[in-house]
Amino acid sequence: MSEKKPRKVHVETVTKTYKGKTYKSVLLRRTYREDGKVQHETVGNLSDLPDDAIEYIKRRLAGESPLIADSDSFRIVRSLPHGNVAAVLGTAKNIGLDRLLLSRPCRERQLVMAMVVDRILSPGSKLSCIKGLRAETAQNTLAEELRLGDVDVHELYAAMDWLLARQTRIENKLAKRHLAEGTLVLFDLSSSYCYGRKSELVNHGYSRDHRSDRAQIVYGLLCDPEGRPISVEVLPGNTADPKAFTRMVDRVRKRFRLKTVVFVGDRGMITSARINEDLRDVAGLDWITALRTEGIRRLVDAGHVNRSLFDECDLAEITDEDLFPGERLVVCRNPILADERARKREVLLAATEEKLEVIVRATQRQKNPLSGEKEIGLRVGKVIGRYKMEKHFELTITTHSFTYTRRTDNIATEAALDGLYVVRSSVPSTQMTSEQLVETYKSLATVERAFRSMKTVDLHVRPIYHWNDDRIRAHVFLCMLAYYVEWHMRERLQEVLYEDADHESAQVSRASIVAPPVRSASAQEKDATGRNAAGHPVQSFQDLLMDLATLSRHRIALTSSGTEFPQLTESTPLQRHVLDLLEVAA
Repeated sequence: MSEKKPRKVHVETVTKTYKGKTYKSVLLRRTYREDGKVQHETVGNLSDLPDDAIEYIKRRLAGESPLIADSDSFRIVRSLPHGNVAAVLGTAKNIGLDRLLLSRPCRERQLVMAMVVDRILSPGSKLSCIKGLRAETAQNTLAEELRLGDVDVHELYAAMDWLLARQTRIENKLAKRHLAEGTLVLFDLSSSYCYGRKSELVNHGYSRDHRSDRAQIVYGLLCDPEGRPISVEVLPGNTADPKAFTRMVDRVRKRFRLKTVVFVGDRGMITSARINEDLRDVAGLDWITALRTEGIRRLVDAGHVNRSLFDECDLAEITDEDLFPGERLVVCRNPILADERARKREVLLAATEEKLEVIVRATQRQKNPLSGEKEIGLRVGKVIGRYKMEKHFELTITTHSFTYTRRTDNIATEAALDGLYVVRSSVPSTQMTSEQLVETYKSLATVERAFRSMKTVDLHVRPIYHWNDDRIRAHVFLCMLAYYVEWHMRERLQEVLYEDADHESAQVSRASIVAPPVRSASAQEKDATGRNAAGHPVQSFQDLLMDLATLSRHRIALTSSGTEFPQLTESTPLQRHVLDLLEVAA
């Protein structure tokens, strides 16, 4: 019987030439002696493994350490932040954003994914984005993870054009995923100032940014009941809120093919005119909004609203078939809001009187007194315009004098409305109670939160430097998709953020749906200690991303062979927990 004497397994590189081409294979082999002859046996083919893995196996089989911790054994070629990329890009893939863009991989899809993730990580211009994606100026591992290679700024602009052409299909997919028959849809409008001047979208209008010196665009955002963004439309900067709402009603009915839906919008959006023209008597369309001040005053004058309504509770449901036929009206009174409005009004009245008194003294001074109706009127107009209190003062201007008195009746009439708001709706009582109507109207705060994130806190949609209308639309749509990813991240990371994750407990401790919202005991504990119940630190969303960015990927080169391989920084317990919550791997 022959005798085999096994030797150590080793890695061998075999080169063969066939038809003028050279082929290299890396084989895992075992050499042994049998009957005095050396035999070779191939155990496995390692050719498909990366070079660093082959080098690792080679060193371990030779009995060496994979790395020797001295400067002569290896060098760190480059280090890039990676944990934040893994978190955002991993979440985007987990929620199927790449498949929403296009079902099959392509260059444009990868570039759009890069712009969406970069908008969350480091919002800036497209030129800033391109610098972060290039290998020589990379700011993180995003380009490596998406295997983008060399990227040119014109490719990004072309990818934006590609994205805009697919916006309708993407929004239809989002609607199919998150909206159903009979669902609530939340809609609100905002604006952002622009620096481009050639665009037909950029116009002067009511600025929600308080930048009346800048032309702007207007955009309407449609969300599902939980606040997930579904659709966004960019409109000229001088578009009125009701006109934007009409366009969105048409979009939801025709494009999303929803026959029954409840629209929720603020009082400036769903006006009486829009209700009568777009919603009333249309089968399957209901609405929840609120009355404007003049509507509330009409109810007060008609005797429907008085303090006795709120003797036992802070809301009451009434109807008025003459003023608001077929509608449910839920009158709410918030005493805290009432006290605050009364305090502010008195402060503004006092401030106005102080400024007006200066003008009175100027008309009465002995030397060079202020005179002339025009001159006095200009001075008075500046004061009245500053504090918006003209309706509460009786002003008398003559050539040589100026006097003022408070209009006590006007002030009392306004004070009677302090703390009052009225939710109006066509939703039947069998479908929603009065409390549910008020709660649903207040859920518009989730859309406002989306605007706040998109505009200032996280994604920085403004200022907008694009001049081309389509690029402006694509930019806003990119920001909406970025918020879609961020929304899902925030939902999964509530326990390590300052978010209130215990909504049921917060609702129980709330005095009523009219009262201001309160934070749960667990959220208050996070606020006080800076840690959650499990002892993990809590942070803001942006601080958490910066913490994850310290989880770096190093490119290490072995001095002996020149082989390079990646190596991650050891993650902290918090970083591991965050990645587990997001269900992504570093």
